[in-house]
Amino acid sequence: MDKIKNPELRHFFEVFRKYRNLLGELTRKNIKLKYRDSWLGIFWSFLQPLLNMIVLSVVFGNIFGSNRQHIVCYPVYLFTGRLMFEFFTSSSKRALASFRSNAPIIKKVYVPKYMYPLSGILSNFVTFAISLLCYICVWIFFKVSGVSGGSGLTMNGYALLFFVPMAILLVFVIGVGLILSVLQVYFRDVEYIWDVFCTLLFYMIPIIYPLQQIKGDWTSFLIKVNPLYSMLELFRQCVLYCQPMSWKLLAYATAWAVGTLIVGVFIFNKKSDDLIFHL
Repeated sequence: MDKIKNPELRHFFEVFRKYRNLLGELTRKNIKLKYRDSWLGIFWSFLQPLLNMIVLSVVFGNIFGSNRQHIVCYPVYLFTGRLMFEFFTSSSKRALASFRSNAPIIKKVYVPKYMYPLSGILSNFVTFAISLLCYICVWIFFKVSGVSGGSGLTMNGYALLFFVPMAILLVFVIGVGLILSVLQVYFRDVEYIWDVFCTLLFYMIPIIYPLQQIKGDWTSFLIKVNPLYSMLELFRQCVLYCQPMSWKLLAYATAWAVGTLIVGVFIFNKKSDDLIFHL
């Protein structure tokens, strides 16, 4: 800490270290509130992605899952995409609404304001990590049963690198969340615009369909430049295809994640002192 020469950066780390326990408490509180008054509780972390996979597999399985050349096991292919996308959308929406939902506390007690969107994102990341256990169960079921081409699923050491695309996505979501949390304070319509955008985004990246079935060159190009596509593909390369990650995709995804985080931190620092006057 003493080696950091930039006074603003040193102050940031000192404040973060001082309130790091509070960040953990806020994260735990968000997890508890999410499943409060729910009979199944945290079991929904398993059940929700599983039900989504079943419904989407029934609806789109015959359309996109019949070609074994591009998809080994469609339900598992779908599950990996849904996990990553659900974490992105739920975390960004939680961060977006963080200041509005915590306005009474923010006005009365001083806490570094980035704690609110950050704790919301981290609580969803815990749920995301728990959902991976559900993925393992789904993978084992289709591998053993051989349903929907599950017998073609493989597993090797590359699957242990699953945390790399997860970490890249986490950094990217934090950057997006910081930007959205500030915009929502000044422009109330951002919440509705973002909700529509996430719905469109679901069909703009290959979650329910393989990229190889997209015929138009420009359409394929627009999908590939989407940073979420690179993060999703990296995740699938590890846990689904069990092959080395593409260095081009890794560099591209990392650049987007770090760049978005830098922009998010810059915007947040520039407007954080004025947020309280607009809540």
